[in-house]
Amino acid sequence: MKTQAYYRNIRKLAFLAVFALAAAAAYMLTDVNFENERLFAYAMKIRTPKLAAMVITAAAIGGASLVFQSVINNTIVTPCLLGMNSLYTLIHTAVVFFAGSGSILARDPNVAFAADLVIMGAAATVIYSYLFKKTDYNVLYVLLIGTVLTSFFTSIQTTLTRVMDPNEYDSLLNTLVASFSNINSEILLFAAVVLAAIVFVLRKDLALLNVITLGKEQAINLGVDYDRCIRRLLLGVTLCIAVATAMVGPISFLGLIIANLARQLLKTYRHSQLIAGAALFGMVTLVGGQLIVEHVYSYAVPVSVFITVGGGLYFLYLLLTNRRV
Repeated sequence: MKTQAYYRNIRKLAFLAVFALAAAAAYMLTDVNFENERLFAYAMKIRTPKLAAMVITAAAIGGASLVFQSVINNTIVTPCLLGMNSLYTLIHTAVVFFAGSGSILARDPNVAFAADLVIMGAAATVIYSYLFKKTDYNVLYVLLIGTVLTSFFTSIQTTLTRVMDPNEYDSLLNTLVASFSNINSEILLFAAVVLAAIVFVLRKDLALLNVITLGKEQAINLGVDYDRCIRRLLLGVTLCIAVATAMVGPISFLGLIIANLARQLLKTYRHSQLIAGAALFGMVTLVGGQLIVEHVYSYAVPVSVFITVGGGLYFLYLLLTNRRV
């Protein structure tokens, strides 16, 4: 039954969509030479892949973060606890350490993206499908495994960087920080197709999120195959984070920020609205941040730095106020 609150949230989402479109228009048209057709076409050619990457990243991380928080039943957790960000940095560090910065895995962005996706996808399948079953479908055990693996991957990566050649380390640094400045347009379509396939495969499980948030016993009483559904959703969350991370690099606190902003704005149990709100907040955050990076700081600071600092402060705010939205 659709209530007044439902339609009120629709209006909020429409306003947020307009705001996101305005941010996108501002990004595409700021400091553009409209009089010179060649310069205008060049600016559009450069900025369009960046905007597309930001939209895909916002949708992937926003949706994955909301689903993850609902599965864990905690609104101050973030999917970076699953270890994919640390695994990404370890993969790239290992490639440069063992094969060198001149190897095809380090130079070719298409090969690097494919390698990241395959390795992180395989790790996600083993950890969050097989191990979830082995731990008797205990979500907290899976979260603990992700936290331990994050520390394990980080420790190995730190050890490799300490003994790495300084020149190789300089070439590695740019790939370890999320940035939209050098987006490979060839992988955008593939990333979008992979995300669409994940959503399509999990469409029935996603439709049950409203019931799953009631708790395991209530969901089972309502006919939900709870363990199977949770296992598939966790795997889907990890794969979405893997795609976004392989495309632009690790953005640790983005999911925490946009998921909680969506919950605070909409105040609803309907995940269709919450996921849409998180994706739109992600677009506004990434597009606005990239606009500042390019036209205020002249590319001196990547947008992920602002998100990490802001996300850390926002996380402390959520802890201190003990918000459970």
